Amino acid sequence: MRAKLRMGFAPFLSKLYISTCRTSSLPPSSSSSVIQPWLFIGLGNPGEKYQSTRHNVGFDMIDAFAESQGISLTTHHFKALFGEVVVDGVPVLLAKPQTYINLSGESAGALAAYYKLPLHRVIVAYDDTDLPCGVLRLQPKGGYGRHNGLSG
Repeated sequence: MRAKLRMGFAPFLSKLYISTCRTSSLPPSSSSSVIQPWLFIGLGNPGEKYQSTRHNVGFDMIDAFAESQGISLTTHHFKALFGEVVVDGVPVLLAKPQTYINLSGESAGALAAYYKLPLHRVIVAYDDTDLPCGVLRLQPKGGYGRHNGLSG
């Protein structure tokens, strides 16, 4: 599964998605020309027990993207393994919360608040049991469905 993610996901985000989102997001205000970062959060559970399981696909996606950009997530920031990179002039923050998945909001919310990011600048990758294995769905917004890691 990791090989499939590396081949498909990383080039998609690094070239197509960031460029598309940068041009389709709200224009910067006249008082500031600073480009707001994107926060990519991959949900999963820490520890060897969960490595390479479907439940940790969010971690795998972040790892694949980080590897494609030549960075490592070694810094601990707001209960997450954290890294930063600039892609085509756009800052991208990568996070893998180290709380168990049901508590990942403690980390994700703190990161978004610290960087003063609106929700439309946050992308969360996680497993969705309603989708067949290997299928990726991107949606601009939505509820938590039955996924406890996305609830309240």
